[in-house]
Amino acid sequence: MKFRRLGKTDLKVSIVGVGTWQFGGEWGLTYTQAEADAILDQAAELGINLIDTAECYGDHLSESFIGNYLSRRDRDKWVVATKFGHHFHDLFTRTDEFSAESVIKQLDASLQALHTDYIDLYQFHSGPDALFDNDDLWTTLDKQVQAGKIRHLGTSIGSNANIHQTAASTKVNSKAIQVVYNRLDRAPEDQVFQSCIDQDLGVLARVPLASGYLSGKYKPGAVFSNTDVRHRHDADSVRHKLEEVQRIQQNEVPEGMDMAKWALAWCLKHDAVTSVIPGCKNPEQVIANAAATELISDNHPQAWKA
Repeated sequence: MKFRRLGKTDLKVSIVGVGTWQFGGEWGLTYTQAEADAILDQAAELGINLIDTAECYGDHLSESFIGNYLSRRDRDKWVVATKFGHHFHDLFTRTDEFSAESVIKQLDASLQALHTDYIDLYQFHSGPDALFDNDDLWTTLDKQVQAGKIRHLGTSIGSNANIHQTAASTKVNSKAIQVVYNRLDRAPEDQVFQSCIDQDLGVLARVPLASGYLSGKYKPGAVFSNTDVRHRHDADSVRHKLEEVQRIQQNEVPEGMDMAKWALAWCLKHDAVTSVIPGCKNPEQVIANAAATELISDNHPQAWKA
């Protein structure tokens, strides 16, 4: 495993992390604690130390799986990133909760679910600019940083071209940007990534496999169950994406190379990107994701220098 410095923080993170939205039950599977343990144990064995979750992957359900696991392992070996701003009601149903008072309640609930006294990266979760531009919110969060409940603040931007929230990062003491970035969706390259480089912000690339479409496993016409978030995607858009994936596989992916491995490495080669955080349904997918490191050199601007 290779590691990079997460922006201006002191966090040393693996360049491949573990995304855990799937633990909340919205990717067609429900999990047991043993299944979650197996995924995280496999990650640890491969040197992965970054876990990304959120308060609304289930009602703190994903966090609870992770917290149960961490309670039986060495917490300090992991960098735990979670988020705030939404209340989960049912599958695919959430309401916004971005007031300072509400966020403190969410923070305490996340700490309890995660069985930890501190969160390494606490991220504003895909909220609109009007709720982001709330000085009271960030002042309240800074007090939680001072109290030791949060090590660093971050922003998970909802639109991957949201330069407003990205550019305001230093002002609100947000030290990392989480953003959708993959070979099918390159919008951050236009403005967001340059702003991140200019401010020395860490970048977590979410959906690096384009919701699995860049895995190469799906062909145009693929159908997903009604408990899989992808069943909500526009059918024409999905067909177009999968047709584009076929073209990329034929013209860009070296012959004989696993497409998912190539797609994750493609993201990691950008100077702004610190780490990719793909989801993984089982330990085998953790192994496949980690294999992307084989294609990455050590000369990245954020490469960890021991």
